[in-house]
Amino acid sequence: MDHEGESIKIGSIVSWTYNDDGSEKNKIIKEVIEAIDPEEKSITWKVIGGDLLELYDSLTIITSCEHEWTTCTFIYEKKTEDTPEPLVPFGFLLNLIKEMEGHLLK
Repeated sequence: MDHEGESIKIGSIVSWTYNDDGSEKNKIIKEVIEAIDPEEKSITWKVIGGDLLELYDSLTIITSCEHEWTTCTFIYEKKTEDTPEPLVPFGFLLNLIKEMEGHLLK
């Protein structure tokens, strides 16, 4: 999992490269930070490019932290009724949070 871009201010565009299925082809998520709420300790990320937009018309992820808990909310529109729930980005986000936790605890 790699990323590019400044990831801590509104309007920042962040690109993530990940591999969720063990294939040789990496996938990309490109997001813009739409909102940061220091009081609620939340960040709103809107997916603006990458592989996920092949399945979803829109996907927004809101992360918030309180004490030792992190909450992730997914707001999305499927392109079709047959489109699966966004479990892949949830797994990606879970791994990302684990990596950040490990970094912050050092």
